Amino acid sequence: MSFAIAVDGPAGAGKSTVSKRAAQKLHFVYVDTGAMYRTIALYLLEHDVDTEDEEALSEALSKIRIGIEYRDQTQCMFLNGEDVSDRIRTPEVSQGASVAAAIPAVRQKLLDLQRSMAAEADVIMDGRDIGTNILPDAQLKIFLTASVEERARRRYLELSQNGTACSLEEISREIEERDWRDSHRETAPLCRAEDAVLLDTSDMTLDEAVDALTQLAKERMS
Repeated sequence: MSFAIAVDGPAGAGKSTVSKRAAQKLHFVYVDTGAMYRTIALYLLEHDVDTEDEEALSEALSKIRIGIEYRDQTQCMFLNGEDVSDRIRTPEVSQGASVAAAIPAVRQKLLDLQRSMAAEADVIMDGRDIGTNILPDAQLKIFLTASVEERARRRYLELSQNGTACSLEEISREIEERDWRDSHRETAPLCRAEDAVLLDTSDMTLDEAVDALTQLAKERMS
């Protein structure tokens, strides 16, 4: 029987980075569900799809084929056969993904794919509603978070290092807006599962956060 670790938390908390490294240590498959929503958002943005037009949205979703490949333990996203792993990491797509993730039809399109991956292998899956909705029976649920200030600082450094012009104040505002939107949406809102372990990484280094998650997993599997 496969073992599933569900990692939820707000945007910019480090879920993807921490989960990916913990998966390597545990020899689990890392599943970045946020990248799936970003891939759909990229298509909707590039094709100017009105997400409030149900007919147009339904037609667009029928044309989207999402593929996932793992290269050197890195999840690569494919949109209709094209590798879009880099193109889905822009602030615009990030905001679009938050909007897309609130749409029931989008979530339903990805639900079966996400659950089938967890059924086939030991996984660490991160997102907004993994423990509450996608994998409610996961053997370990973690709510990974950090303060808005710390999340904004990390995002600012990441974008600056990539040569992207950005404003710390604007990033903080966008994070607060996304937190509100993710936690107040009608469909699968961001919230901590009752049986999830809280892991606040505000004052942790990356290595400390990875070690903490890994230790929790080992204790639960023993």
